[in-house]
Amino acid sequence: MSAVVNVALPVFAIILAGVLAGRAGVLGRAASEALNAFVYWIALPPLLFLAMARAPVAETLHPNFIGAFLGGILAIWLLGSLIGRLLYGAPLAEAVMQGMSASFSNTGYMGIPLFLAAFGERGLAPAGLATVIMSLVAVGLAVTILETGARRGGGALRAAAGAGRALARNPLVVAPLAGLGWSLAALPLPVPLVTFAELIGAAAGPCALFAIGLFLAGRSPGGETASVDWIEAAWISVLKLVWQPVITGLLIVTLFPMEPFWALSAIILAALPTGALTFVVAQRYAVYVERASAVILVSTVLSVVTVSLLLALAGPQPPAP
Repeated sequence: MSAVVNVALPVFAIILAGVLAGRAGVLGRAASEALNAFVYWIALPPLLFLAMARAPVAETLHPNFIGAFLGGILAIWLLGSLIGRLLYGAPLAEAVMQGMSASFSNTGYMGIPLFLAAFGERGLAPAGLATVIMSLVAVGLAVTILETGARRGGGALRAAAGAGRALARNPLVVAPLAGLGWSLAALPLPVPLVTFAELIGAAAGPCALFAIGLFLAGRSPGGETASVDWIEAAWISVLKLVWQPVITGLLIVTLFPMEPFWALSAIILAALPTGALTFVVAQRYAVYVERASAVILVSTVLSVVTVSLLLALAGPQPPAP
């Protein structure tokens, strides 16, 4: 219970503060967009770079964590897409977005601040690695499929090239990979660089959580998403919040055993609500935009209960040795 009070409650309280500020008109959509841009381009990249650069590569690139976490993503993505095709007769692009919405964890904006609050600096390693997986593999897969469908006659190679260019400009991919390279080269970290990254990175967590609240305030059931099929948003949210961590846990038990801290991290990160990048991708390709927004809203609200329960079951974690 102490994990809920000490960790989950402050995290969700910052999100609630953003919701209240948005609903009261203190801050509006422009502020939400500015905060998102600040977190995405300015605050999170130095934090991810420093986390990866400080840790040994052998510790950061945890193969069993990658296998279990990525396996859970792909299994739920496939399941969500199949359900979408069977229930809604969704075309390929919509089915891809249904699968992505069901499997894309909010590791950057929620996972990193949550893990910092729950586990301290050691929580940055699994949260940062999960963010790289989400940004590099999940976004890359979605963009490649959607680019292929959009180009039709352009071929898979041109679609893959377009996806590669998009990922090469993604700071949440470039920064942690640069940190991994720095660690691999065993380069010293200059004190001014560390101080800069720590100072500006400290703003990433609260700003990201507050930005989520502002985003949700503008997408209430009576607002922009009023015409959305909320039953669809509900079953996708159940896949995301319940079945993805269950499948991830089963993969850990059967195929990818790991030490308790990394196993717990994989399950919690799999249980996070749908990330805002699904909305960004949907908007970029003009497909599934409002429904992606509704899934983010529903899964984030429901995660107040599911993530809090998971943290309560996990209990307080011992400090790193």
